[in-house]
Amino acid sequence: MRRLENKVALITGAGRGQGEYESKLFAEEGASVVLCDVDADSCERITADIISKGGKAASFKLDVTSEEGWISAIDFATNLFGNLDILVNNAGIYSRVPIREASEKEFDRILSVNLKGVFLGTKQSIPAMIASGGGSIINISSTAGLVGNTGSGAYGASKGGVRALTKYTAVQHAVDRIRANSVHPGPIETEMIADNLSTPEGRALSESRIPLGRIGRIEDVAMGVLFLASDESSYMTGSELVIDGGITAQ
Repeated sequence: MRRLENKVALITGAGRGQGEYESKLFAEEGASVVLCDVDADSCERITADIISKGGKAASFKLDVTSEEGWISAIDFATNLFGNLDILVNNAGIYSRVPIREASEKEFDRILSVNLKGVFLGTKQSIPAMIASGGGSIINISSTAGLVGNTGSGAYGASKGGVRALTKYTAVQHAVDRIRANSVHPGPIETEMIADNLSTPEGRALSESRIPLGRIGRIEDVAMGVLFLASDESSYMTGSELVIDGGITAQ
């Protein structure tokens, strides 16, 4: 039996990279997947690809900073597929602007997408998951939410907030059979850090900081997300799944 058979999943940031891979993986594992992104065209293309291969999927244009948008997305998912079992809060934006150089506008922009978006998605999915008899919320944080570094500030604050919000969700809704866990990737080969890896020197510097000696792959993170979405992780909630090649072990 496939690991997500008969489950319904909503994934944000599904129009590319990590979200795209997870959407396809979840469909292969038997889930009905609602792909959400501000890039509706990409979601529709990926959805069509999933359906052409026998999977169940639908796309929905969603700005994760809009509560009305979230209400509509959850309604869309439950009306189409009957319930909601899994939420992957994957949408996020990156910033390397240090604290002293960051404007108030920059701080608000990062926090709005990376933290407020997770809050709204969590809040609006809870009633649907209660109606489904429980569920799994997976919030994509970062190693930047665990330790500091010389760049950024707003980004780390947003990801640290995601970590804390996940724990509060886990404690408050365990009684509803809703699990919430955060995932903390290190450097992963996606567009988000492509400029860091654009030169041999930049890649070598990044790899030199990683005990396992390589940049992470999208599938490294996706398999962890799949585990948290599945019943295999039924005794995990409020936990941090760190997938970073050993960076934070140093």
